[in-house]
Amino acid sequence: MEKFHQKPNVFVGEVNIKVKDLQNAITFYQNIMGFQVLEKKDQTAVLTTDGKNRILTLEQPADVIPKAGRTAGLYHFAILLPSRADLAVFLRHLLQTGYRFGAADHYVSEALYLNDPDGNGIEVYRDRPSHEWTWNNGLVDMATVQLDGEGILAESNAEWTGLPTNTIMGHIHLHVGDLHKAEEFYTKGLGFQTVSYYPQAAFLSTGDYHHHIAINTWQGVGVQAPPKNSVGLNWYTLVFPDEAARKQVLAQLQQLGAPVDEEGDYFVTTDPSGNQIRLII
Repeated sequence: MEKFHQKPNVFVGEVNIKVKDLQNAITFYQNIMGFQVLEKKDQTAVLTTDGKNRILTLEQPADVIPKAGRTAGLYHFAILLPSRADLAVFLRHLLQTGYRFGAADHYVSEALYLNDPDGNGIEVYRDRPSHEWTWNNGLVDMATVQLDGEGILAESNAEWTGLPTNTIMGHIHLHVGDLHKAEEFYTKGLGFQTVSYYPQAAFLSTGDYHHHIAINTWQGVGVQAPPKNSVGLNWYTLVFPDEAARKQVLAQLQQLGAPVDEEGDYFVTTDPSGNQIRLII
């Protein structure tokens, strides 16, 4: 795995999602996804792959309601596997369980797509080596074409034992109501660079990754944030290399007029569509 998710880059560290039935969600994330439970309380469960680092947190609000349709919020969070062989093991596991999924080749990566029991979107992918990516005028070439499933399966016959210990949160993809305003927030505010465009979508990163964050208006232009107690995204973290880098971003956010609040050892902001972000070091 390359160095796009470590200093000096800014990247997604942890995603917190709301679910309707915590125990049902834990069963899925253990048995289908292959996470381990790091910590469990009455209404929350923290998930890990290495027994130390938080990757995904599940939360069941007391008054939770099902996922709202056509709103801003989570499209998917994306779990990055270390290698194509690891993707082969996961793909074979999905085929054996019979769990429904989709698949795509994006030139820069090979990806599988599924939903958890509450409709939260998940991508599981592996990156092609960055020297194989094609860049033109500062934009990386990405597309959605048919996945070579047979070629992937031929990479490994290893038995599935859960997610590899060095699995990480690769990126997050969000529904927004206004693409231009969201892109301005993530570039001028948070300091990301736009590195690719799809119809009604933009892909943003630091350090020339293909994307740490993606935004789209595929749910419709002008969609609003979902109710706070709805299944879906609660918040996600952006990990900064040091305090100086975070301070620079805080100043940029304030200059844009974006909300910024300090909570303990981290700061919280929200994008123009209400997606909440914790800025951590």
